[in-house]
Amino acid sequence: MDLALLRTFVTVHRAGSFTRAAALLGLSQPAVTSQIRTLERQLGRPLFLRRARGVTPTTIGDELAHRAAPHLDALVEIAEAGLDEESGVRTLHLAGPPEFTSMRALPALTPLIAQGLAVRSSFFAGAEKALEGLAAGHHDLALATARPRGGLLTATPLCDEEHVLIAAPRWAGRLGPGALRHRGPAVLDELPVVEVHESLPLVSRYWAAVFDRRPAVAGTVIAPDLRAVLECAVAGAGLAVLPRYLCEAALERGEVVALLDPPVPPLRTYFLAVRTGTLALPHIARAHEWLLRAAADW
Repeated sequence: MDLALLRTFVTVHRAGSFTRAAALLGLSQPAVTSQIRTLERQLGRPLFLRRARGVTPTTIGDELAHRAAPHLDALVEIAEAGLDEESGVRTLHLAGPPEFTSMRALPALTPLIAQGLAVRSSFFAGAEKALEGLAAGHHDLALATARPRGGLLTATPLCDEEHVLIAAPRWAGRLGPGALRHRGPAVLDELPVVEVHESLPLVSRYWAAVFDRRPAVAGTVIAPDLRAVLECAVAGAGLAVLPRYLCEAALERGEVVALLDPPVPPLRTYFLAVRTGTLALPHIARAHEWLLRAAADW
């Protein structure tokens, strides 16, 4: 049996779509369709059921994928290991949100540089574009705040990110001690808000989790980078909701204060996503393992 046909078949099985598989393989969709039909003729059985959106494997298709995929992944690993030995350097393409990737992931990966790893990073504010790029083969690993669906991508929970409601000390003083306890969240409507987007994604999530309501405020300063939001909050531009890892040092220095200490702070989970099967590649597997180990201390 032609290994090229099996490779195409496994890619379609994982992608759930001839179109996505074609993009991953660098082939045209008609070429992928033709290869799958050839394989189906050789086996005398249908491997996929065509749907309005993508394809669904038949029982025979699932069985063949289960048996063939590990061996194909092993062959890719052997080939990639040979490239490692020849070049001495392998490049990891990492995608994720700019702040978390810059302050967490990239520093954690630096020890691997001495082992011959080169890193290229791409920043995306939302999880969707990072995962789309990963599925299309543009990235090797993606850090995302949403778990991908389907069999093409595999995600592992990486860490939980605690969100904190902060403001410069003068704003806390203006509210007065115990203002939130006595007057409720409506008192916060008096403060300007610093956010990353007009939709107030972090503030809205915090309000829903802690106050069980939507915020009745609009963004006063919109800056599409959490580090800029922090600097604006330190300067006194207004309240903000930020990940604790990002504002921890400013809290310790007294540049900002936490306006509330809820019994159950809002959390957001980060996932480490890969294309299914690519952990057979040594440089991706090393980076994946390294990030998971580092995240235990985040």
